[in-house]
Amino acid sequence: MFVTLCFASLIVWCTAERQNFLLIIVDDLRTTLGCYGDLKAYTPNIDRFAAEAAIFSQAFAQQALCAPSRNSFLTSRRPDTLQLYDFYSYWRKDIGNFTTLPQHLKSNGYITKSIGKVFHPGISSNNSDDNPYSWSETPFHPFTERYKDAPICQTNEQLLPARNLLCPVKVSLMPNKTLPDIEILKEAKNFLSNQAGNSPFFLAVGFQKPHIPFKYPKKYIKYHPLQKFKVPKPYKWSDNVSSIAYNPWNDLRKRKDVAALNLKFPWEKIPESFALLIIQSYYASVTYIDNLIGKLINHLKKLSIQENTVIMLTSDHGWSLGERAIWAKYSNYDVTLKVPLIVSIPGLTYKKSKTNTNVKDSSGRTQTFINSIVELVDIFPTIADLANISIPICSNETTQITCSEGITFVPLIRAALKNETISWKKAAFGQYPRPSIEPSIHPNSDEPCLKEIKAMGYTLRTNKYRYTAWLSFDSKSKLSNWSNIIAEELYDHNNDEGENRNVAFLEGYMKLKEKLKILLQHGWRNVLSDELNL
Repeated sequence: MFVTLCFASLIVWCTAERQNFLLIIVDDLRTTLGCYGDLKAYTPNIDRFAAEAAIFSQAFAQQALCAPSRNSFLTSRRPDTLQLYDFYSYWRKDIGNFTTLPQHLKSNGYITKSIGKVFHPGISSNNSDDNPYSWSETPFHPFTERYKDAPICQTNEQLLPARNLLCPVKVSLMPNKTLPDIEILKEAKNFLSNQAGNSPFFLAVGFQKPHIPFKYPKKYIKYHPLQKFKVPKPYKWSDNVSSIAYNPWNDLRKRKDVAALNLKFPWEKIPESFALLIIQSYYASVTYIDNLIGKLINHLKKLSIQENTVIMLTSDHGWSLGERAIWAKYSNYDVTLKVPLIVSIPGLTYKKSKTNTNVKDSSGRTQTFINSIVELVDIFPTIADLANISIPICSNETTQITCSEGITFVPLIRAALKNETISWKKAAFGQYPRPSIEPSIHPNSDEPCLKEIKAMGYTLRTNKYRYTAWLSFDSKSKLSNWSNIIAEELYDHNNDEGENRNVAFLEGYMKLKEKLKILLQHGWRNVLSDELNL
């Protein structure tokens, strides 16, 4: 039933003219958005965009690290297929000549352009952002990106500029009197203005904030007074969770203002007073990017391009803001794997013409929430579906052809707009590597390179539960050993949305845990069934 539903011609999205695509990727963005119900967020532009879009409340990345996640969703191949868990291999050279999303569109007549951080720069994208395979034009990176870690953060006039975590700035005092994300917006607007309309385009825009350091225009602090924030409770590491699940936020410790706290590695917590400043700067950085996204979408409207452009907004992964007294990404928890995913489709999620029937109110706005589980690997097949150049699901035997380890979620959007339910996958899969059970700086527990990986944590997220198994891992064969489970975690989202209580060893959960373990071991192809209710 599932395969028939996804690939039958009746769900192919047809249009008289080929649609453009704008993919907006916001680095390290969790669901701290007003449209996701976060009352502390100030994101009026994204919220306005979301009012004409489908909002996925259960979207998950496949690994909470930049390069593996981006390569995964841009190829629609999972980290174990790409065998990239760090930053230091390139799939075309080391694994296989897998087709990317922009490459597939380019080969089918699209102009493709990368602006900002789309692929992770460096070895993992061949030091070229996978150019020229993926892109019609040379990828753009902002000139001021070279200053991203420069010692220019000055919290008060008595202190010398430093490489701080917290770095609100006056833009006019910055190099070239700008910031990288402002340059990215300018280049994206220029690209859109220069489109003659003869060929459809795929524009991927990667904004860098709220990735650390939190260098953003200080004017955005006014939207986030410190008193509105609280440190997540309980502000401590769970007693019955193995140390292997803990990430010691080594990247934060390198910043001068964090180092000045003189915290004992790895367990001493950031003081709550400083923790609140981190949370404040994260939210302010998000508001800064919200402003830029608003300007980008308004430019589309000004050029009369929006009504022929599918817009998709997402992130490579989330970011911990003190939950369990940990920070950053580098884990298998919801706060690091869950991402925003907002999709606007002209004529489908909002009114494009008088003949559209999928409109919920007179303004043409739907703001449709979709609670079904989706994954970032689903983005490639979804855009291919909308472009009428669909790709098949990869079989176990055939991996070199253009295929996907995700599935198009166009049927989910159509069904949601009609208040219908359809057969759908029942779980998302993720993973994270570790060099040891105990947290360490050398090797880096948060970012181990391949040769250092000794364990792999595989995680399964259903609507109701998250199960994680930490397995021994051989870095030479790149294989995990299911006969050697180092640690387990099970969280019941029915009464523990924060994933604070590990119930993996409670008697009442043993049968459920075994079912979830089997599902996780058998992999993503085996959760496409109506019979699962987990």
